[in-house]
Amino acid sequence: MATTTGPRQKELHELLSRDMVDIYVGDENTHWTLHEKLLCHRSKFFRDVFYKKTGNKNQYYGLPDEDDGPFRLFVAWLYADNIPTPHEEKDLGPLMDLYLMGEKWEIKKLQVDVMDAVRRWYHDSDTLPSLRRVQYIYSNTTDDSPMRVLMVNCIARMLVFGEGMPTHWEKALRRNGQLAVDIILAVQKWKLDGESVPDAREEPVLPIVEEAEQKAEIKKEERDGENEEKHNGETSDYQTDAGQEQTEGEETETAIEEDE
Repeated sequence: MATTTGPRQKELHELLSRDMVDIYVGDENTHWTLHEKLLCHRSKFFRDVFYKKTGNKNQYYGLPDEDDGPFRLFVAWLYADNIPTPHEEKDLGPLMDLYLMGEKWEIKKLQVDVMDAVRRWYHDSDTLPSLRRVQYIYSNTTDDSPMRVLMVNCIARMLVFGEGMPTHWEKALRRNGQLAVDIILAVQKWKLDGESVPDAREEPVLPIVEEAEQKAEIKKEERDGENEEKHNGETSDYQTDAGQEQTEGEETETAIEEDE
């Protein structure tokens, strides 16, 4: 029985035709000359740009909203399938932009390659996506973005199995309802064993009340501390003003005595 295989992936030398296209990137219109066949083979977006069925064929295209750095990474990937290995957290920034190019230009393999590099970095460094990274992806992608799913799955695990919820994540979830919903949906997909998850209908309610009292007391102490600091600040300002008035009064009296 014959096995069915997918379409053969073309070798690089088969895609380096003579036809070239000019790409202008960023505010300064940085000029790149790329092999048309290779670019269009990789990207449906660029196939639509350069292989229009009607009118004159395009030989150039502008990308004013892209940055030179991430586009340089794109060219390296385009010709060598190379995704740089991140060595520290700041190296993820250009990779996130490279991933967004993969989404915008409809390049599935680029998305997979970048996501895998990001996933491996978080795994090997035993860290999780920062709120800043998650917010950046959410502000630049749509609801069905694969990178959103990857990041949400990581954060959901942290929130479910972590000790409490970090304050900055609590504030973010209160503001971003979609992010909160996505985290809940991610947890639902885990199909957790019901025996391992507490059932509030079977648990005593006293601990719930006591925990609420503790939280209320902590909030009250925080408010009292803030009010005390504010009061001390106002008292200090008043004392300073009073001291200045007294000094000005003494100076005035001295001046009168000298005149006499």
